[in-house]
Amino acid sequence: MIEMFRDSKIFVVCIAKYTTGGIELLHQFVYKLNKLGLNAYMFYVGETTEDPVPDEYKKYNISCVTEIEDDPNNLLIVPEVMTMFLYKYKNIRKAIWWLSIDNYYASIELLEKNRDNPKLKAFIQDFKYFDFKDKDVLHLAQCQYIIDTLKKEGITNIYYLSDYLNRDFIEKNSSLNLKNRENIVVYNPKKGLEFTEKLIKAGNSINWKPIINMTRDEVITLLRKAKVYIDFGNHPGKDRIPREAAICGCCVITDKRGSANYFEDVPIDASFKFEDSEENIPAILNKINSCTQNFSTESMNFNNYRKIIKNSEAEFENQIMNIFENSSNIVHI
Repeated sequence: MIEMFRDSKIFVVCIAKYTTGGIELLHQFVYKLNKLGLNAYMFYVGETTEDPVPDEYKKYNISCVTEIEDDPNNLLIVPEVMTMFLYKYKNIRKAIWWLSIDNYYASIELLEKNRDNPKLKAFIQDFKYFDFKDKDVLHLAQCQYIIDTLKKEGITNIYYLSDYLNRDFIEKNSSLNLKNRENIVVYNPKKGLEFTEKLIKAGNSINWKPIINMTRDEVITLLRKAKVYIDFGNHPGKDRIPREAAICGCCVITDKRGSANYFEDVPIDASFKFEDSEENIPAILNKINSCTQNFSTESMNFNNYRKIIKNSEAEFENQIMNIFENSSNIVHI
């Protein structure tokens, strides 16, 4: 467990003024740490502004700092795409919260490509980043797929810390009428488009709707009236949109890449998961048609998935308490 003392502070690094699922999760994390009795602060990087907190996340009422106190009693936590910030400090304890695996490698590739960029140099100062050789760094992992991947890299000091969907979203969308649904199949063209286009070509009678050029509210409106959401892209961690689709009442069909191959991470019946191979296209289309034609029955197969998603906020708090259970300030609820 990670020991915290009465004067310990936790600093979480985050990009200023951006809104993504991962960035909201960092804000939720700081909010929960403070709620449970720990002293946590956001340290924003990037855009210089007097108000770095996105308007959408001000509801979490978190405190931010402009300097990190480099003290051995304190803890610095960075997401996996910002490991270069670990090496700007000498004394503070350090941890990476792995919200994905793939995005870590993408961030390193981006750094290497822009090594001579003067703005980037000024931003991060040093191009040193975590390379799996630093055994002093602690690791928080968002899903079992990430845990197993880290273990293959020789990492052992891993703590499971998942995530949860915004409570407002769940309350607004978990008691929907599932009867008046349209035969719509939603997909995200930013993920697995090459294979998805093969499905679209083979299933040209299906009403396919891409999530493209939409506001978040428009995406939710689409998911609330659709019957199926498919995701045949990479699953670098527990992705948010499949869970949101399930809460909105959709049947969810995925491939078996990354976290989707783990029942612990995507706990849906195996009959809704397929290898993304051309020989499976008929079976996938049959499953989609079954979901649209027998929606009331097929949708019930996701009740347990929806229950797990709804309970994830309480589980998240339990995980924090388990990680910091030796801390004298922790509030047990």
